Amino acid sequence: MIDAHCHVDFKEYNRNREEVMERAQKKLEAIINSGASLGGNRRTLKLMIEYPGFLYPSLGFHPKNAEKADSVIIKQAIQEIEENIDKCVALGETGLDFHETKDEENKKRQESVFKTFLELAREYQLPLVIHARNAERKALDMVKKQNLSDVVFHCYGGDAQTASLIVEEGYYISLSTIICFSKYHQDLAREIPLSNILTETDSPYLSPFKGRNEPAFVEEVVKTLAKVKDMYIPEVDGVTQKNIQDVFRLK
Repeated sequence: MIDAHCHVDFKEYNRNREEVMERAQKKLEAIINSGASLGGNRRTLKLMIEYPGFLYPSLGFHPKNAEKADSVIIKQAIQEIEENIDKCVALGETGLDFHETKDEENKKRQESVFKTFLELAREYQLPLVIHARNAERKALDMVKKQNLSDVVFHCYGGDAQTASLIVEEGYYISLSTIICFSKYHQDLAREIPLSNILTETDSPYLSPFKGRNEPAFVEEVVKTLAKVKDMYIPEVDGVTQKNIQDVFRLK
């Protein structure tokens, strides 16, 4: 099993990160840690050194951070990503989050940063990890203009119609541990071909248990997917793990 999206660099793990990583290494083949800010990218690269061959970095800038950050910080983040482009397996997370953003100027700030990452993904031929909330269709339209091949809509919670369009493009939909307790996400999972599904925790968020989430809990996503699709757990695990290895080009 692989956790295709987590944030073990976050402060929520500062007290016992080593224990969390030890549990992950016992159960999983690998994890993709997603940088969401300038500091997050730096921490992710440091963790890559501490856990070689297990923790793989995706470097990005979360849309809510893009909305609030000073342009100097954003430029610095992009510069450092390009300086470390050979160390990351993907770009992101990046995208559009209009859930609480109604101001047009802030939306345009998000779109501007997202467009920069779309161009970087095309230039460097890297997979792109997208955070899209209340803007899934717009994010998809922007992606299609760049003619990218490897795209992941992480922690997908949009509608089934947009999910179908994402699949039509050959892109991937990553389902998080929210599927364990959300009927809406379980219904979505039934409609999405397993060949286009990745598994993730988005930890420390969305725990299937009480308290903080962690990468080892991605096992619960696989179990729930197997139940929803009426398949055997090893079969679901085998397909989704291969999907993750393919999209992120892991050995």
